[in-house]
Amino acid sequence: MSGHSKWSTIKRKKGAADSKRGKLFTKLIKEITIAAKSGGGDPEGNPALRLAVANAKGANMPKDNISRAINKAYEKDSATYQETTFEGYANGGVAIFVECLTDNNQRTVANVRSYFNKFGGSLGTNGSLSFVFERKGIFEIPQGNLVEDDFMMEIIDAGADDVEHEEDYYTVSTLFENFGKMQKRLEEMKIDVESAKLERIPLTYTAVSIETAQKVLRLIEMFEEDDDVQNVYHNMEMTEEIANAL
Repeated sequence: MSGHSKWSTIKRKKGAADSKRGKLFTKLIKEITIAAKSGGGDPEGNPALRLAVANAKGANMPKDNISRAINKAYEKDSATYQETTFEGYANGGVAIFVECLTDNNQRTVANVRSYFNKFGGSLGTNGSLSFVFERKGIFEIPQGNLVEDDFMMEIIDAGADDVEHEEDYYTVSTLFENFGKMQKRLEEMKIDVESAKLERIPLTYTAVSIETAQKVLRLIEMFEEDDDVQNVYHNMEMTEEIANAL
């Protein structure tokens, strides 16, 4: 989890410094609309929508935006999205896993392939990275007024697989099958969760030079700029040297 935690910390700092909130809102709105379309517009009776709304609130999305995203699901001309994933390698043999929600698969495939090619990577076949990543529930929780010892005991009893505390944030991970259980327990504990997601966590990490790391991160940023891309995962080892250079 150390590489994932370090990358999450870097992204939190970077997110506060640049102007990518609009892109984030676009992705969150898409998740809310899709969840409402498939399971209804009441978060209380739709776990997927409740999670999407919670993540939007964690990103400080205004309530009006959330309401409009839910209502958008019931518009006659609302787009129909499909989930699709891509797997490949960047410079230095770094594994890249891309999750998309798209209303035009042909466009998305072409874009993803072009990004890999532009930055010296290669697009592989689905399933080629099954040995590199595992799906886990990841909860990002601001420290706030939480008492560390009490919180750690509660969260471990609730089924946490791992807990890290870094820079005023707790990163709690669960096994894939325990994600819903942990989400419910945190709600019962009335703990504010900034984000709760099923993520792909590397089982192994790839060490690269600073120069290669910069190329890999440019590729990741290119993916994240694409409206069809929801999440990008990698297994690059985020050393202190690379973190400081970035």
